[in-house]
Amino acid sequence: MGAKVRNESLNCISEIKRVIAQEVSALQELAELVNEDYRNAVQLLYSCRGKVIVSGIGKSGIIARKIASTMASTGTSSMFLHPAEALHGDLGMVSADDVLLVISKSGESMEVNEMLTVAHRIGAKIIAITSNKKSTMAKISEVVLYTGNAEEACPLNLAPTCSSTVCLVLGDALAVILMKMRKFGIDEFALLHPGGRIGKRFLLRVSDVMLGGEKNPVISVTATVQELLMTITEKQAGAVSVTGEG
Repeated sequence: MGAKVRNESLNCISEIKRVIAQEVSALQELAELVNEDYRNAVQLLYSCRGKVIVSGIGKSGIIARKIASTMASTGTSSMFLHPAEALHGDLGMVSADDVLLVISKSGESMEVNEMLTVAHRIGAKIIAITSNKKSTMAKISEVVLYTGNAEEACPLNLAPTCSSTVCLVLGDALAVILMKMRKFGIDEFALLHPGGRIGKRFLLRVSDVMLGGEKNPVISVTATVQELLMTITEKQAGAVSVTGEG
C-alpha cells in the first residue's frame, strides 16, 4: 500500500470556507453589475422566434450546456452548440431567427469568435457573457453582459471557479425570468418531465393504471378460492374485485 500523503500546513475546513466565501463575493459583485443590458438581453431572448443557442468552449462550454438544458426544460426552446463542431458544419443549425447566448471570459476564444462571425452573417442575434467588455466577442454581439472580473478561487488565479459560478447563476436567472414571462406552470413543467417522480406526480392518472371492462378481474363474494385463483391467473392482475350478491 502506498504511503498516505499529508499536508499538515493546510486547514481543509478553512480552505473550503475561503473558496465558498470568495465565490459568494463574486456573485455579490455580479448583482451590482446588473443594468439595462441585462434587461435588453432578456427581451431579446423572450422575443426570439427561433431557438436560443447557448455556446462556449472548455469550462464555459460545460456551463453553457447546463444553461441550455435548464432553459429547454422550463419553456425556452434551446440547445447547446459546440464552437469547434460549429466550424465543421454544425453552423447549419443556426438560422436568422435564432439568438446565440455565448460565454467566454476573455472574449477572445478563436473558435467562439469564428463561429459568431458566421452566425452574424446568417442573421442570428448574439448575446455575449464576458469579463472583457472590449473583447472581439463583445464587438460582434448585439448585447454584452459584463460579469465583472473577480479573482478566481484557484490559487493560480487560472482555473475557472468564481467566473464559472457567476455564469452558471446568471444562466439560472435568465431561465427563471423567461419561465415567469412565459407563464410556464406546473402543467407545462410536467409535460416536459414525464419520467421519474415528477412525471408520475403530475402526469400519471388513475385511468393510466386501472383495469376496466373485460380486463378487470371480478368475482362474486360466493366464489370459491379456486375460482379466485383462476381469475387472478387469467387476468394477470395480481388482485380481483369482489362484489356482493346484491
